[in-house]
Amino acid sequence: MIKIKRLDSQSNNFGSQLKDLLAWEAESDQVIFDTVNGIIRSIKSKGDQALLEYTDKFDGLVVKAASDLELSRDRLKKAYQSLSDIERHALDSAAERIRSYAEHQKIESWQYVEADGTVLGQQVSPLDRVGLYVPGGKATYPSSVLMNAVPAKVAGVEELIMVVPTPKGVINELVLAAAYIAGVDRVFTIGGAQAIAALTYGTETVPAVDKIVGPGNIYVATAKRLVFGTVGIDMIAGPSEILVVCDGKTDPDWIAMDLFSQAEHDENAQAILLSPDADFLDQVQASIERQIKEMPRQDIIRASLTARGALIHVSDMDDAIKITNYIAPEHLELSVDDAPAMAKSIRHAGAIFMGRYTAEALGDYCAGPNHVLPTSRTARFSSPLGVYDFQKRSSLIGCSLAGASELGKLASVLARGEGLVAHACSAEYRIK
Repeated sequence: MIKIKRLDSQSNNFGSQLKDLLAWEAESDQVIFDTVNGIIRSIKSKGDQALLEYTDKFDGLVVKAASDLELSRDRLKKAYQSLSDIERHALDSAAERIRSYAEHQKIESWQYVEADGTVLGQQVSPLDRVGLYVPGGKATYPSSVLMNAVPAKVAGVEELIMVVPTPKGVINELVLAAAYIAGVDRVFTIGGAQAIAALTYGTETVPAVDKIVGPGNIYVATAKRLVFGTVGIDMIAGPSEILVVCDGKTDPDWIAMDLFSQAEHDENAQAILLSPDADFLDQVQASIERQIKEMPRQDIIRASLTARGALIHVSDMDDAIKITNYIAPEHLELSVDDAPAMAKSIRHAGAIFMGRYTAEALGDYCAGPNHVLPTSRTARFSSPLGVYDFQKRSSLIGCSLAGASELGKLASVLARGEGLVAHACSAEYRIK
């Protein structure tokens, strides 16, 4: 039997129980920190030479020159053409839906003119070059390639560089095909902290980028944390999460499988169900026990649900909404009668799946909205990856003679109040 936690929102110690349940620390230990720091320094100082050494050491991939680590667009095209018709249709359709959604996110430049002729506004520009990290080897994440690359291209990013490790030379054709569909410009078969360092500082072969996006292991996450500031990063993501709010009217088998869908990611993933119907929680528990026997990744699911999962009895839907906003989940399923109405009360969630038929898994692959989402309660202050993450904004200020004179008077007073006389004089010179 799976010992998934059963909590009651009305119990005296519920607050502390919930806090303990959500606690997640992803800090690197000192050994990992020192290792990654050493790799970054080595790549920064020795470039391609260090990159080749680390690729040999960690991936068991030996090549004569760093240029041999790059795959051509023709190689990506070959991977795409090698797919079955079903695979090709699925990838093409998913990419088109992601692209269509991303088009709606584009931010345009704007400006307005004040009465005295002063022009104010905002100029929006795409990033020049972005790096995309993709896990490699046995891992298969073509959906992550699409979710990261397509919005970047919609934003207008001129050059998209993908890095993907190929341990022992193992190449994932689906990942390369996704890169082809998404319009990735260059692909290098490198991974780990060394790939992050190469993208940050550049080597003789790998160009430096302006921002790095994409998931990775603890070494990759640590490297991204350390290079942030020299380059931009998307986020430091924690384990996958799902929170389901159900009124007890949905098939318990559906809900149990929805919980499985995130628990199967890894042992640290978190799956939580909130319901005011205690009998329904029992039904879901029974379904979990029955259906897990058929799951290929049942050991991972079992470990995840035991360590971080929970079935929580709430007093009513208002109580469920309050708890949901505290949890600020990565994925939120509202499996209730009027999900759109309830969604209006949700302030903190990475993605909201409305209605009994909207499985979170659809959002992972092909619904359209991005599956790169804030985790570990960071949805309180951050958003899903989108086109806006690949654009930057510049303020526009253009003063007329009259505008410079009036603003100069204001600036003079404020500057002298701060003791910045040169600021004041610079503004005063333009007062007519």
